[in-house]
Amino acid sequence: MGGRRIAIVGSTGSIGTSALEVVAANPGRFEVDCLVAGKRGDILAEQVRKVRPRVAAVSDSAGFEKLCKGLGVSSTSARWNDTELVCGEDAILDVIRESKAEVVVAAVVGMAGLNGVLAAIESGKDVALANKESLVVAGELVMDLAEANGVGIIPVDSEHSAIFQALQGTKDSDLESVILTASGGPFLHTPISEFSTITPERALKHPKWNMGAKITIDSATMMNKALEVIEARWLFDVQPKAIEVIIHPQSIIHSMIRLVDGSVLAQLSLPDMKGPIAYALTYPNDRAKGVMERLDFSKVTELTFLPVDNEKFPGLARARACLQGANGACAVMNAANEVGVELFLNKIIGFESIHSLIGEALDLYGGRAYQSLEELFALTDEVSVWARQHASGSRL
Repeated sequence: MGGRRIAIVGSTGSIGTSALEVVAANPGRFEVDCLVAGKRGDILAEQVRKVRPRVAAVSDSAGFEKLCKGLGVSSTSARWNDTELVCGEDAILDVIRESKAEVVVAAVVGMAGLNGVLAAIESGKDVALANKESLVVAGELVMDLAEANGVGIIPVDSEHSAIFQALQGTKDSDLESVILTASGGPFLHTPISEFSTITPERALKHPKWNMGAKITIDSATMMNKALEVIEARWLFDVQPKAIEVIIHPQSIIHSMIRLVDGSVLAQLSLPDMKGPIAYALTYPNDRAKGVMERLDFSKVTELTFLPVDNEKFPGLARARACLQGANGACAVMNAANEVGVELFLNKIIGFESIHSLIGEALDLYGGRAYQSLEELFALTDEVSVWARQHASGSRL
């Protein structure tokens, strides 16, 4: 074994599986120290057999049973060959802290990924960040902690990775703004009057990207771009007014930076998350080879750009307002969105009700601030409980 040691937290999701594809395409370049999953122990077992990590962990007992069954060992066992098997949320945090990894891929979706990100930072490991919610709800805290521990936060989101790459070699004083591109999702040209008829099945059919369910719905509502505005504010230390958003349906230009002399620098590639993942895993060393299909410009017939329709997609304006308000506002928006997406996927509320739920949550809780992690978690829990009860008892 050899190469750069990595841990993948959320290894059975779309980012985690793509990260393992990058590893497989670059033999000898990486060593997988730890794999961490939620409940999908059966898939984790397949991954363990292929990469033989030092530790494999799942969050709950049902997932652990599947992991052990998949590996052909008793659930009372704590080992498969040279791989230690671990179960439990607290145990996972210990695994992250004690890991021998140099970089941790943080790929758990939602607020649930924050503790893992903090554990990685506190133990001095660089973070390849695919969990945008960590910066949405606690951006200042996370970035301050990273600086205090001398830790790098390398973005994995395709948009933020594009900006991060474009910024290499650029002076801070030369930057005027960052420009996030958005595909517009599956309903870019769907009239708002038809939003009430949108089903989860339709919303999960993204025209460009193959992603997990939550992220795909966020793209359909364009809440993903709202969260990315907040993420960009903390990742790149720029003010909200210096964050532009433009719709680019082809998803070839993944984002840009605008410089003070009027120049614009962009990162282009075919839509493939393995590119940003590979860049984060190798940074600041040589890039990985054989990661993505090459962009053939003879087949790129057009690159078009459109403004965002704020009536159809109100999340962007809300994100900017949240950044100007109490530090709990972004966490409130994120918590309400997570519940809204969950309820929509379970067909409890309609597609258009996701934005309604977020708006009502911000009206009630958007002025709240937090002083500690405990207060932050308490606030998000309170908003989540309210959102579920409110959606169940009303006709959103």
